[in-house]
Amino acid sequence: MRLVSSGRQHATFEFGELQLVSLRDGYIDMPPTRLRGEDGRTFAELPIGVPLVEDNLRLAVNAFYVTDGTRSVLIDTGGSDVWHDPTMGLIYDALDEAGIDRARITDVGITHRHEDHVSGLVAQDGSEAFPGLERVWVGAGDVSVFTGRLEPIRGRVVAVSEKVAINDWATAIPTPGHTPGHTVFEIRSGAEHLLIWGDTVHVPTLQFERPNVTWEFDGDQAQARTARLGLLEQLTRPGHFVAGAHLDSPGVARVSPSGNGYALEYLAPPIN
Repeated sequence: MRLVSSGRQHATFEFGELQLVSLRDGYIDMPPTRLRGEDGRTFAELPIGVPLVEDNLRLAVNAFYVTDGTRSVLIDTGGSDVWHDPTMGLIYDALDEAGIDRARITDVGITHRHEDHVSGLVAQDGSEAFPGLERVWVGAGDVSVFTGRLEPIRGRVVAVSEKVAINDWATAIPTPGHTPGHTVFEIRSGAEHLLIWGDTVHVPTLQFERPNVTWEFDGDQAQARTARLGLLEQLTRPGHFVAGAHLDSPGVARVSPSGNGYALEYLAPPIN
């Protein structure tokens, strides 16, 4: 895996025979009271090393596009205008900056049902953001999100209830906990593996070093913790990489063991 180009809203990596493009949708600010310690309670004092911006945690929001030159998969779609925050909804600009034609995207994988991951299927003007869309891969437990403005897409949803191949290099893997349908997408090229996740980690400056720390909106905190620990251990294997929706943009990194937790090494400098 190596960085080959970058811009204000995107970064492109060579991944074996594939190309990975990180797309910046923006960021959201959340109060640190969203964090939960190992005892399930909020922190009386935030651990040292966790940065705040005006007393809030700043979470990057990323999506990821993978292509072999013929077939492609877009993982997550950002928040469009549903979040009502001007710092979000930049994915369409990012796609343009990266030279990706939205009309050619036929497959979208959604890590889970929350607004900052699925809402970008519909553009700010109410039109479908990806007019060539044929399939949306989403965990079976999260299919209920396809109502209201997302209702017209429901007929193209592929409900993922077990590990399933999207094509010969992309696989959807259920990892419930954060939501019932939370799903990780594994991308393989030769001996290299990439895990693209959604809300497995929200605060990278804390949850790698202390992976037992959870998030208020983890629907089942124990299950989310178990899923995170399993994925982190997998990522320590040779040739494994991670691309995370809330890792600092562009959000592509290696993971290694460190003490009682893990260390994160980004493959590209953060996009501010």
